[in-house]
Amino acid sequence: MKLKQRVVLLAILLVIFIFTKVFLIDNLDTSAANREDQRAFHRMMASLRVELDPRLDHTLQSPWEIAAQWVVPREVYPEETPELGAVMHAMTTKKIIKADVGYKGTQLKALLILEGGQKVVFKPKRYARDYVVEGEPYAGYDRHNAEVAAFHLDRILGFRRAPLVVGRFVNLRTEIKPVATEQLLGTFMTVGNNTCFYGKCYYCRETEPACADGDTMEGSVTLWLPDVWPLQKHRHPWGRTYREGKLARWEYDESYCDAVKKTSPYDSGPRLLDIIDTAIFDYLIGNADRHHYESFQDDEGASMLILLDNAKSFGNPALDERSILAPLYQCCIIRVSTWNRLNYLKNGVLKSALKTAMSHDPISPVLSDPHLDALDQRLLSILATVKQCTDQFGPDVVLVEDRMTLSHL
Repeated sequence: MKLKQRVVLLAILLVIFIFTKVFLIDNLDTSAANREDQRAFHRMMASLRVELDPRLDHTLQSPWEIAAQWVVPREVYPEETPELGAVMHAMTTKKIIKADVGYKGTQLKALLILEGGQKVVFKPKRYARDYVVEGEPYAGYDRHNAEVAAFHLDRILGFRRAPLVVGRFVNLRTEIKPVATEQLLGTFMTVGNNTCFYGKCYYCRETEPACADGDTMEGSVTLWLPDVWPLQKHRHPWGRTYREGKLARWEYDESYCDAVKKTSPYDSGPRLLDIIDTAIFDYLIGNADRHHYESFQDDEGASMLILLDNAKSFGNPALDERSILAPLYQCCIIRVSTWNRLNYLKNGVLKSALKTAMSHDPISPVLSDPHLDALDQRLLSILATVKQCTDQFGPDVVLVEDRMTLSHL
């Protein structure tokens, strides 16, 4: 064989060797990542059921100190939380030492201080479980049980970006009124044999109070994030106008995502992928009301999009508001880890997992069966949407790696 032929042959063999090596390494890396996603899923499934147990093993800290130490820039609580049941038990049983009107907003809520100085937000029951909220997808009062269900869905999806929520029964006469501020107390009234209050908020009306069953009111309590993590509010790039006849740009411009990608903080870092995770989360729960969102301050787009205020969810199980998915189908990208988790949850696993996760909540059953069935149906729509994207652009473009090592130190 001539020297020139040998050189050409060696060059071809070298190219084949390099290509094979890169291909194998990529496949090994992908397989390793997928195996880790699968292990994480199995760990989550094994810890779904949260026993509300007051015992805190191997620590002298209060449940509030433990929960505060969980918070880091990319999650509210860690993947493995053996103390979760103890923290939630404290949220639903600790003595209320002060009650005030809720923080500024459109919906009725109360701000409670629990023994030990922990703030929680109390949202009262307004609807029976089988009540269907008609009209716009963001219509109606807040649903307290939606906050509980959304928190557990956040656990199941592996996001860990929602503050802790648990159901609680409170006696308005013996637990709230004796420690209520004058501002809150002034909104109490009696309707028939029931104690009621209407609070202070944009839509709060004396003619539309929330009423207890006698003196006992069902509601949800959301754990206040530690003050050392101040929040920054952002307008959601896919927010609605809430004006009849006026569309937001994303509702008529199919290239809208290209414009979003050129603006901070969506031009780099994890924020755009967080927006898409949130769209998937909101579509599953039927929340079309995320016009703003919060992150930690001065984060330059690096911290998570925090899944706060999920109470405009689970209103109508028959309504699948596809426009909630606009960030997904307009940008056509999704985290590989999110994609893997969604696939693990199909074939009825999501419904079963959420039902199990909520089974020990004090206000269980948290959701009616039609809402649980709707979750599985909506999951299929999400999977189909991603498939349309991969068919059009290819999986290498659509499925994006974004695995961040999280520190709990």
